[in-house]
Amino acid sequence: MTQLFQRIQPLHQFEISISAVAKLLKIPQHLIVRVECWAYVVFVHRRDVGGQFISYRKLRNWQNAIACQIQKSSTWQQLQKIWQEIIEDSNRHFKQYEESNYQFLRQVWNQRRAILRFNLN
Repeated sequence: MTQLFQRIQPLHQFEISISAVAKLLKIPQHLIVRVECWAYVVFVHRRDVGGQFISYRKLRNWQNAIACQIQKSSTWQQLQKIWQEIIEDSNRHFKQYEESNYQFLRQVWNQRRAILRFNLN
């Protein structure tokens, strides 16, 4: 488990809807029987193929939770630390990150950096 995963704590923080899972899997909602949140993954019970595991990192909730952590950073050191955690997590779990998510987080990080710099001056 990475520091970022410990910081986000998706099992306790995320509310995952069937519609969000269906959208991610690109399937109709009626094919999902139920969604179970486990410690490190989400298990989806499906009518068509039985079961399927999904990483929390694939969910939009993950990206939003990280963006929230970035925006809550009140110092340059906190902002640097969260970015380092993002880099480490994405390097370790590179198959679970899409380039568009990384670009979005980089944009949020840059905006927060600009705000912190402005507040210092």
